[in-house]
Amino acid sequence: MKRLIDLSISALIIIITLPLLAVTALAIRLDSPGPVFFKQQRVGKGGKVFSVWKFRSMYKDAEQNGAVWADKSDPRVTRVGRVIRFLRIDELPQLWNIFRGEMSLIGPRPERPEFVRELTASIPYYDIRHSVSPGITGWAQVNYPYGASVEDALHKLEYDVYYIKNMSLFLDFKIFIRTIGVVLFGQGAR
Repeated sequence: MKRLIDLSISALIIIITLPLLAVTALAIRLDSPGPVFFKQQRVGKGGKVFSVWKFRSMYKDAEQNGAVWADKSDPRVTRVGRVIRFLRIDELPQLWNIFRGEMSLIGPRPERPEFVRELTASIPYYDIRHSVSPGITGWAQVNYPYGASVEDALHKLEYDVYYIKNMSLFLDFKIFIRTIGVVLFGQGAR
């Protein structure tokens, strides 16, 4: 049932936002050199690594010195990038990951392999979050601000474990509705 809902809602979101997706792609292209889309490795269900798709919000080669957590006033973010991050438009291409079966609409956010290694070594039971499909949004995202440290990851893990223990269509619906509020008011974006 969850998979069917994921596919149906994702298709509906793509249809509704198609004009917005086209305008966003054009704005990114005009704002700074580089590709419109950005592909990044993430860890999903069962610890499987996959490529997540996003609209590019940073300058080309922003991470040539390695992976780092985004800062509140990150100088790597472009002008258009600030807007699409604030409105969470940069996340919309991840709907493709849902169609591929790598993600769900709701679940723990997938993290980068570099950070997963660090967090697994620092936080007991961190891997439990890989027992379910990762999501575009999740219980941690609607209850805790953007995380950029091991301490933040620990707090978010508490929410992820709560979600895993209490997974239901009702909880997914509640997260979906709260996500709309987060997007509309720009909470937690970096």
